[in-house]
Amino acid sequence: MTESFRTRLMRWGFNLFPAYRRTGGRITRISSDLMRVQIKIPLNWKTRNYVGTLFGGSMYGAVDPIYMVMLIHLLGPEYNVWDKAATITFRKPGRGTLYAEFVLSREELQGIRDELAHNESIHLVYTVDLTDIEGTVHATVEKTLYLRRRAK
Repeated sequence: MTESFRTRLMRWGFNLFPAYRRTGGRITRISSDLMRVQIKIPLNWKTRNYVGTLFGGSMYGAVDPIYMVMLIHLLGPEYNVWDKAATITFRKPGRGTLYAEFVLSREELQGIRDELAHNESIHLVYTVDLTDIEGTVHATVEKTLYLRRRAK
């Protein structure tokens, strides 16, 4: 996945933004077309919980804004995109760095536009797994997003 200068600047800005920076998560790559984003959450003194594993709040916080921000940029200013709900299911304690990848497709974006041409609003559900370097799933986050066309 190649980054453009624009998406590299976006990544740097996002990682420096105080609300995201304090989650402990870091965006490691944003594709030049904004269709793929990769993050990592290292286990360190800022992300460690009382029992020495990754804090669930850090896991969720690092994942929380990604799909919403991707859709805002990809759909453009004629659409409102808001987080509606989320759940996190913990499967194994995070004893090291965890990774997640967020992926959208052109067909999915066109489907959203088509559906919003016929409906006032829609809800989309996205699932993302937090995995270790071997691919073992440690947590699964389900995000529900609310989308609608902006009033003209």
